[in-house]
Amino acid sequence: MKELILIRHAKSSWKDSSLKDFDRPLNKRGEKNAPKMAKILRKLVKTPDLIISSPSKRTKQTLNYFVDEFNYKNKIIFEDSIYEAPYSNILKIIQNINKKYNIVFLIGHNPGLNDLVDFLLENFDENIPTSGLVKINFNVNSWDKIEKNSGNLEFFKYPKMLDI
Repeated sequence: MKELILIRHAKSSWKDSSLKDFDRPLNKRGEKNAPKMAKILRKLVKTPDLIISSPSKRTKQTLNYFVDEFNYKNKIIFEDSIYEAPYSNILKIIQNINKKYNIVFLIGHNPGLNDLVDFLLENFDENIPTSGLVKINFNVNSWDKIEKNSGNLEFFKYPKMLDI
């Protein structure tokens, strides 16, 4: 079985309008929610075998909270094609993961993550808010076997749902 945990980056700041979107940092709410969601995730899943992240500033900052909470020391891949990506780009990244990895965290952006979850599950019509977590299990032995409606939702959690 393969386990995919999708993490939408925490809330980012629009304070400095001179910054490119890629360079926007987390705002205060993001800095508050990300570590709390990392703690919640730590109670629900084992340490990942691999983390893949968009290289944007806000995803890297979000990633740091999860790395710290899980005391993660394994490989991190910063994948440019996750940033502003359609779900098909993200799906290709997932399908190319080495089969030796069983638990993978992927940190990215909407609408790509939402569209990916809708593709992998049948009728997922929720919006994944900032700091949202989605865990999908796949009854396959290789990531390249993942296809439309092949996933099983284990959980979907986000800060407002948990009164954070």
